[in-house]
Amino acid sequence: MPLEITQEDFLTPTQALALKAHCRESADEAVRQGKKRPIRDWAILHVALDSGLRVSEICDLRIRDLVLEKDHASLIVRDGKGGKKRGVRMGSALRQHLIEFIEWKESVGESVSGRAPLFVSSRKGPLTRTAVYRIFRKVADEVNIPKRFSIHSCRHTYASLLYRASDFNLRLVQKQLGHRSIQTTQIYADVLNEDAVLAVENLPQ
Repeated sequence: MPLEITQEDFLTPTQALALKAHCRESADEAVRQGKKRPIRDWAILHVALDSGLRVSEICDLRIRDLVLEKDHASLIVRDGKGGKKRGVRMGSALRQHLIEFIEWKESVGESVSGRAPLFVSSRKGPLTRTAVYRIFRKVADEVNIPKRFSIHSCRHTYASLLYRASDFNLRLVQKQLGHRSIQTTQIYADVLNEDAVLAVENLPQ
């Protein structure tokens, strides 16, 4: 079934920034109070918003999947959709956050060995997709983001922002998202058609 999205499926830049700011503030407060969950949740949502990974790909991340060298920072998805492996480049803000997150994990006694999961549940087991959905919804409610959005909206949001930031480079967006066909990625170009915005503004008044 082809991907179908409209403007209601991705956050606005203002909403995405509000979500990030709230998560960052909650994590900073958690550090002062010796709590863990908001620190982990901020890292999860930062990855979701700044890499566009699918929820299952976020849950599957291991420490070894982070390439954190400067100018070479990437997340390695070893078993993406269709069993495909890919590298997803990340920006400096996410890179620095993940460096600090791994340091924090080690300081609180969580394993940082290569095969250790990047994100663990509060019960020390693997993080589930259901848990990630709940994490997003809890934080989204706290900043009054409409109920229609879910954690998967972060992937659509990333795609829409990357498409604009890359000067409408559809091939780059396709590679980052791990789409098999450029036709799947084309849906973002159709939804974010700048010509349509200009056209409706120029309608006779």
